[in-house]
Amino acid sequence: MLLQRIADGDSSAVAQCVEQYGNLVWSTARKWSANYGDAEDAVQEIFFDLWKSASRFNPEIASEPAFIMMIARRRLIDRRRKSVGQPDTKELSDEQPALSQQDPSFIVQKGEEAAIATAFLKTLRPEERNVLIMSVQQGLSHLQISERCGLPLGSVKTHIRRGLARLRERLTRSMADSLAESSSWSDS
Repeated sequence: MLLQRIADGDSSAVAQCVEQYGNLVWSTARKWSANYGDAEDAVQEIFFDLWKSASRFNPEIASEPAFIMMIARRRLIDRRRKSVGQPDTKELSDEQPALSQQDPSFIVQKGEEAAIATAFLKTLRPEERNVLIMSVQQGLSHLQISERCGLPLGSVKTHIRRGLARLRERLTRSMADSLAESSSWSDS
């Protein structure tokens, strides 16, 4: 397990983690970022956070990719909340080069939520689940998913948007239920 090796201080594991998961993190950061520079900064922050959080990884709760994507998602949400004004929402060109995974500057929360998200993912319609897995876990672009599945690009985007909306709704409901449960404990 790479994250365990990172937590144990194995510096070669950091480079392996970037090599193995760099494209996945990069493609996610590109989708969430207003421009190429912001995506680069986000990727560096994500891997730094991952390095700091590696000791919290528990393989009994979530897989490494799920844990990494949870860290990435949190960092990207934080960055979006901190941004001033409306971000430029135009998609980045697929022609832009990816970050070098050996670049030293490239190396620099909870598994329970990842497990909940994974369980909720299993409740989605198969077409939504499949395109989300290809997008989030495999880091494929919408166009690549379209080509791989033989679906129109618009259908891929619709399945992803609807699947994410359903996941968000279920996670929000689950978090609200947890908060209500914890407040009832504190009232006792």
